[in-house]
Order: sequence, then structure tokens, then C-alpha cells
Amino acid sequence: MKTYDDIISFHGHSCPGLAIGYRVSARALKELGGRSEDEELVAIVENNSCAVDAVQVMTGCTFGKGNLIFRDFGKQVYTFVRRPSGKSVRISVNLIKKTEPADRRKAWEKYLKGDRSPKVMKSVHDRKAAKLRHILEVDDKDLLSVRKTRTAPPPEAHIYTSLTCDECKEQVMEPRARIKEGRTVCIPCFEKEA
Repeated sequence: MKTYDDIISFHGHSCPGLAIGYRVSARALKELGGRSEDEELVAIVENNSCAVDAVQVMTGCTFGKGNLIFRDFGKQVYTFVRRPSGKSVRISVNLIKKTEPADRRKAWEKYLKGDRSPKVMKSVHDRKAAKLRHILEVDDKDLLSVRKTRTAPPPEAHIYTSLTCDECKEQVMEPRARIKEGRTVCIPCFEKEA
């Protein structure tokens, strides 16, 4: 299994979002078996946070292989499906906010308003470090809601014919091509004003 250090190396830094993705992915792999070498495991993510980088490294699910599906719901919810069985697990993150000291809360408010003074930055870094530690150390039952299900696996990735846009001359996959004044064009050229 990949380590948290492997994920940091891919992502570039350690942060609470990355730790969430690590914990979610580790639990999914525990429930469904090993990483995806090809498309045998599918991850459906409902946010585009740092956590998704951890999902890619841990599970082997990627946009390029077509087994990482993004649904822009803004939720810390992740569904993993094993092909061909349809065995799946839906994991939601239940990160309960702890009461913070008033000075740390005030520093966070100042940070959100643009204050980057050394005192505020130290408080912000301390806050993130405490949250990161909590995410990495807390029991699964106190962080994750896990629901085992059966889900029809999404279709495997389809390879489409590439066409050349008659306007910009760049390649575009056939189902994304449009017809504009009798010419085959990509979406940006289709949407461009004449």
C-alpha cells in the first residue's frame, strides 16, 4: 500500500485535505481490496479538494484511465466500486469541529480577511497542524461514515476518434466536436463570437 509520504511527494505538501483523502482511500481499499492497475476499481468523488490527489495515489483511480469520476457537489463524499461485481462502499467524512480558543478563532478570521502577519500565520499553521494530526490519528468510526452497497459500475472508459477543428486546427474528441456554419469545430471555437 502507498504511504502518506508517497502522497505528499505527489501533492507537494501535507495538509488536512490530503490526510482526509488518505484515510478515505485506506478504508476503501480495506473494504474492496487492492489498488486499481487498470479500471477494476472506480472512484466517484464529490469534490475537487486536495483529498482527490490522495485518492489517485492510494487507489490507482485516475481521470486518464476513466476510473476517477468527478461530481461537483462540494461534499466530502467518496464512492468506490469494484468491477465487475459492483461491490461498493460510500464513505462520507464527518469531521466534527472542535471548540477553538478565542485567540485562534480571531486569528483565523483575520487570515480570511487577508492578514498575513507573523502572529496570524503562526496561529493558522498551528491550527492546520492540529487538524492534520487529528485526522491522521482519530479512529475511523469517529471520522468516517461507511456504507457498504452494490452499485452498477459505470461503463469502462471509451476511446473516441479524434477530429481536427477546422478553425484552430487542434485535436478534439468526436463527441465534443460541434458543427458551426458547416465546419467541424471544438467547443471553444464554437462558442467564440464571429
